[in-house]
Amino acid sequence: MTTSEAPGAAQPWILQFCHGYDGPFLDCARQYAALFADTRYKVCTVYLTGKPSAEVEQGSASDEVIFLDYSSREVRGLKLKAIRDIKRIVAAHDFKLCIAHRFKPIYIALLGSSLPVIGVHHAFGDYQRLSRRLFANAFKKRLALLGVSDAVRDDMRTCLPSWPAERIQTLYNRIDIAAVQAGQVSRSAAREHLGLPPDAWVVGNVGRLHPDKDQATLIRGFAQALPQLPKGSLLVIMGSGRLEAALKTLANELAVADSVRFLGQVADGRRYFKAFDTFALTSDHEPFGMVLLEAMAAGVPVVCSDCGGGREVAGKSGLMFTLGSAEELTSCLLRLSVELPQAQPDFISGLNERVIALFSDDASRDVFWNLPMVVCLRLS
Repeated sequence: MTTSEAPGAAQPWILQFCHGYDGPFLDCARQYAALFADTRYKVCTVYLTGKPSAEVEQGSASDEVIFLDYSSREVRGLKLKAIRDIKRIVAAHDFKLCIAHRFKPIYIALLGSSLPVIGVHHAFGDYQRLSRRLFANAFKKRLALLGVSDAVRDDMRTCLPSWPAERIQTLYNRIDIAAVQAGQVSRSAAREHLGLPPDAWVVGNVGRLHPDKDQATLIRGFAQALPQLPKGSLLVIMGSGRLEAALKTLANELAVADSVRFLGQVADGRRYFKAFDTFALTSDHEPFGMVLLEAMAAGVPVVCSDCGGGREVAGKSGLMFTLGSAEELTSCLLRLSVELPQAQPDFISGLNERVIALFSDDASRDVFWNLPMVVCLRLS
């Protein structure tokens, strides 16, 4: 993709416009900047919200980073000042394309520039509102959409039925595998940090304690499996949220409170995934399932509900159960507790192969540059 520029030609740039850098979105910015590594393009990443940060600037992996530093309140309504800011930024370089994450940056980029815009969507339902559908249709000629999973893509296609399929595509989230694995500590160090016994069989879960994550099914499935699991088995839930008290009450009612550990928020939690013998995700509508990907990178077998993007991440390398079925989850946990001791090397090999093949920067770069919406822009 490397191309030399004609003498005197302006350096071509890509504008990446992000709503913010909280949670997983800093790495999302890095992921999309990495698509242009070793090409003729420079990348300018702009954050609509969030204070200036040297750490974020470094983590963005971009040639230029701009913090507009708006509050959430300031970007409600028409967002006229932000539109003027984007016009000013676009005038500073020879931009060829804008990649905008989430609806507000898409809206601002389309109104504040004449650039072709690829809008990246990380959640379901972004075009269920009539106003958003009308807006997207008004800019249909220079807007294309990416979902972080086929599930998100299909949701958008349903909401925008008149759009040709090639204008709404999938580009999976991904990780810098080497960096993630380098940051993960050993099993023994992870268990020591989390206060877990070294010899327990541990089922891990990471996420908000929220109805969307359905940890109630997780606790029920674990409780049913516990009598047949290895002695001293534990369910470890990393995260906080409004359902914490209710979930603890459920564990008490099912007489498994001593075997369920609520760890709360753990800083840099993915560093400690090797503490788990298996990882379970019970979400009822997961757009992608980044925690599954991080667990797989740690060599931890995964089990997840058969909805949303989670099943796309795990594929045949994981076990699936019907959403909300504690009984099927029980069967998955029992199967893993029996099969893993004999088959762990094969499990780990399969996990690594899948992550590299589908969810690495290199794999996603190949997909991106061959997307119809990108090919037609003639960027290469």
